[in-house]
Amino acid sequence: MAIEDTAEHWQIVATATPFTGHKTSVRTDDVVMPDGTVHQRDYQVHPGSVAILALDDEGRVLVLRQYRHPVRHKLWEIPAGLLDVPGENPLHAAQRELYEEAHVKAERWHVLSDVFTSPGGSDEAVRIFLAQDLSEADGERYEAAEEEADMELARVPLGDLVRGALAGELHNTCLVVGALALSAVLAGDGVESLRPAGAPWPARPFED
Repeated sequence: MAIEDTAEHWQIVATATPFTGHKTSVRTDDVVMPDGTVHQRDYQVHPGSVAILALDDEGRVLVLRQYRHPVRHKLWEIPAGLLDVPGENPLHAAQRELYEEAHVKAERWHVLSDVFTSPGGSDEAVRIFLAQDLSEADGERYEAAEEEADMELARVPLGDLVRGALAGELHNTCLVVGALALSAVLAGDGVESLRPAGAPWPARPFED
């Protein structure tokens, strides 16, 4: 038996969008269940995101600390950002976010993991990249604003992130998934076993 998620679309007999925000919205669908009954499902409609686990030559991961208002925490995270343009190539978006948030560029890229962050309440899909062969980016630094103006940057050994995630001290989805995934890769078949940076992503199809 193959353990693999499969796409499926249950019938929707009515839909409404009671709230539309700056980047996301809330949708209510009337969904036909397997027994023929119809039930409403509310969820956040999200453009999708990319995240970058940037690993330097000393085995340290580039992380940042940022205030997240919904959970009232300052969280340690890996660089990440929205797919602002429909059909945008996620690798290009990841390269942009790594530059804007850390003023760093990378020569080697792989897909580390693809996840749905909260599939019971949001359609957000995130592609987490592994970035290696890091160096400081050219040009001026991106001018941060709002929550990002208070952001802290650090480089932390991968093992410390794994221990922090398992101890319940680190909570950001992309950081936890990325750190655990990379730890498994390094203990297993190695980085070259990962998918290439341009691998298909059915959850968010993109142009080359």
